[in-house]
Amino acid sequence: MVLRRFPPGDDAAAREAGVLAALDGLDGWAPRLLDADPAGRRFGEPALLVARLPGRADITSVSAQTAAEQLGRVLARIHAVPLTRLTALRDGMAAASASSPAGVGAGPAASILAAHGDRLAGQRPVLTHYDFWSGNVLWEQKVITGVVDWSGAARAPRGLDVSWCRLDLRLLHGPDSAEMFLRAYEQAAEAVPDLALWDLFAVQNSYRSVETWLPNYHDLGRTDLTAADLRERHTSWTQECLARYRTQ
Repeated sequence: MVLRRFPPGDDAAAREAGVLAALDGLDGWAPRLLDADPAGRRFGEPALLVARLPGRADITSVSAQTAAEQLGRVLARIHAVPLTRLTALRDGMAAASASSPAGVGAGPAASILAAHGDRLAGQRPVLTHYDFWSGNVLWEQKVITGVVDWSGAARAPRGLDVSWCRLDLRLLHGPDSAEMFLRAYEQAAEAVPDLALWDLFAVQNSYRSVETWLPNYHDLGRTDLTAADLRERHTSWTQECLARYRTQ
């Protein structure tokens, strides 16, 4: 068992409790909820008790190709889960819009998304993890064994998760890994509509905050990375994504 604690007043515990109850273990891919104290009455802070999944987070010993390909296949399985029992999940695109007020943190992709981003929200929704990156999966003997941190899960188009993971892989391993991930995902699922626009969505939503991801990468062993590295790689990926969008 694992006791997950959250900062006082954080509603992530209540959100994740609802999500995990609805997922009901997701055939072994998500932790099973055992008990919840979202108000912190018993523990003094919001907390969840969940079943322990096998494996551990690992972004150092698994090769870039192995990570990219397995992440793609696992995400395809998540997106294939029927939404019939998940109708209570939040609207992911509405949540993304609410967390990115117009005019705040305008980046190089802001004008394109302002003009054309509405068509992303109209795409078919799937079960979306909403923070699908290399640190939120567990590994055992070079095989992904589960996915954790479901507090943000939502109903949203598949491109939201795909573009977010592509950005993460670009930051960690370079552009080739982002393409390997995409190929594995699309072989197991289907093509992502408007992928070039989704990639811009991801870089826009991380434009002001990418340096704050550094502690997460350091905690998992990538202490070679610096804040300047993340900014430089984010900028390079943004330029690549803009070029792809303009030439499609």
